[in-house]
Amino acid sequence: MDPFSGDSRDSEGGGQVQLIILSGKGGTGKTTVAASFAYLHEKSIKVDCDVEAPNLHMILRGTRVEENPFFGAKTAKIDPESCMRCGACARVCRFDAIADFQVDGLKCEGCAACTVVCPYQAVSLQEEATGKTIITRTEQGILSHAEMEIGAEGSGKLVTEVRKNAGRYGNNQEMILLDGSPGVGCPVMASITGCDAALIVVEPTQSGRADFLRLLELIRFFRVKPFVCVNKYDLNEPVTREIERVCRAEKVPVIGEIPFDPLVKQAVNELKPVVLFPESVAGKQIIMIWNRLKMKLKEENLQ
Repeated sequence: MDPFSGDSRDSEGGGQVQLIILSGKGGTGKTTVAASFAYLHEKSIKVDCDVEAPNLHMILRGTRVEENPFFGAKTAKIDPESCMRCGACARVCRFDAIADFQVDGLKCEGCAACTVVCPYQAVSLQEEATGKTIITRTEQGILSHAEMEIGAEGSGKLVTEVRKNAGRYGNNQEMILLDGSPGVGCPVMASITGCDAALIVVEPTQSGRADFLRLLELIRFFRVKPFVCVNKYDLNEPVTREIERVCRAEKVPVIGEIPFDPLVKQAVNELKPVVLFPESVAGKQIIMIWNRLKMKLKEENLQ
């Protein structure tokens, strides 16, 4: 089911709670939190919705058990045997994608104008592979993710396909855990739709505050229950308190603050969830946030 068609829980998870981890921008620590949650909750299907820059599979590792091409765009093709070199296609193309009666696939937008004006039906639109969907079996369960070609279009469609793939493996699992794309663009919308709850990872900066408010508006538009945690809160405590005041005003639960911890860098370099480091103060706080979040989900009758 296309997540834009409404409630996608039946086809993408059989009724389990769907929890997505989001951030208003990249680099806030979203995947650090998501990877830790994925490690802590083995009875869940993991989904990396950041198809343009996936990295959850690097931390969870595992073995690829399924890989399929994804066709997310169409490109014009000229049949040299049918082409009479009249030049009508080149004249109508607004993207300068046709030269010497050949189509430059990097410039073509698939608008089909050339197919309409060609009097010899020598031009056609053909599906183009813009990435691939992947299923990886990890020690913590199934991970559904994808790799998108650089500069390709259709990221939202690819996210939808990644979520569909996750649903095929989720019948016996308690939760579908999604690592969303940063920002508020098309892949984020495709990631949020049909989810039950969202944890927003916020950084204590003025831009982080603004990004959070934009993302919160989007989450509420899709009627998803929001929660907040502030990462590296102690680097700018006045802004952290300001974000918390905003959350109180907006009635958004703040379920934890993660302190700055040099061990997070070590965990990233070693491609491990930070919760595997017993001495990590950030890891300990993420475990507390996870436990609080599970309680909140039960209180909201989402789990």
